[in-house]
Amino acid sequence: WYQKAAEQGDETAQCNLGNCYYNGQGVEQSYEQAVEWYRKAAAQGYARAQCNLGVCYEFGKGVEQSYEQAVEWYRKAAAQGNARAQCNLGVCYEFGKGVEQSYEQAVEWYRKAAEQGDETAQCYLGDCYYNGQGVEQSYEQAVEWYQKAAAQGNARAQCNLGDCYYNGQGVEQSDEQAVEWYRKAADQGDEPAKKQLKKLKKKK
Repeated sequence: WYQKAAEQGDETAQCNLGNCYYNGQGVEQSYEQAVEWYRKAAAQGYARAQCNLGVCYEFGKGVEQSYEQAVEWYRKAAAQGNARAQCNLGVCYEFGKGVEQSYEQAVEWYRKAAEQGDETAQCYLGDCYYNGQGVEQSYEQAVEWYQKAAAQGNARAQCNLGDCYYNGQGVEQSDEQAVEWYRKAADQGDEPAKKQLKKLKKKK
């Protein structure tokens, strides 16, 4: 049914069909086919497809790898308010992929996505505050964003929050709270959290 609608130019169906090819769901997996359908929907201004096409360029899936092309598509989707694209664009700025490196720009895009509830962006924004990159350093602000992401089940944010409690950064020091957050992250397979739990057990 996606195919029928996609062939009639329905942008949502084109994007969904692209996802099916990308993940090999109901069709033989093919990044090339995924890109083809994402491109059709992206050309119609469909933000989700523009973001997905950006991902394909960033990681060279079905197309020749190009950070510049990735940034171009992320920017189109981000301008339409697509949170995932805003977060990905933030990453490009943070690490200077396809754009001139800029922590300030990274923070700006992370914030836009974080305020829409994107857990990855919330965690990354927390990192920026924790390290004072692109913003004035603030453990309190870092903790605030880690908490938002951790509450959504983001393992990295849970581990980082554990670190904040362990070191008493931005919160009152508490081994109990640290253990609680490390455990949540460790249960999701987070390796740094597992190491910290072992360290705390030895401390006892």
